[in-house]
Amino acid sequence: MTETEFGERADAVFARIETALDATDVDYGVEQGVLEIEFDDGSQIIVSRHTPNREIWVAAKAGGFHYGWKDGAWLDTRGGGELFATLAQLVSAQAGEGVVL
Repeated sequence: MTETEFGERADAVFARIETALDATDVDYGVEQGVLEIEFDDGSQIIVSRHTPNREIWVAAKAGGFHYGWKDGAWLDTRGGGELFATLAQLVSAQAGEGVVL
């Protein structure tokens, strides 16, 4: 995938996450390709673009995850989990409320 294609796909990822978070009480901010999700207990989840590897990276209490575009989805490069499903679980756990992405 080209850098331009990655940028477009990453933009769509961030837009989907932002839209889902707008429907919750969870605070977040986006700056220079990094989305910071903040929770009442002071913890965070960080979602960022890693353009050189064409990956989306997620850092959470549960660990760090790297997602690459494969077979039409963003899949974890180690465990194979899908980005939005995993992120919904992580956000729900840290927020204490169900979040659907």
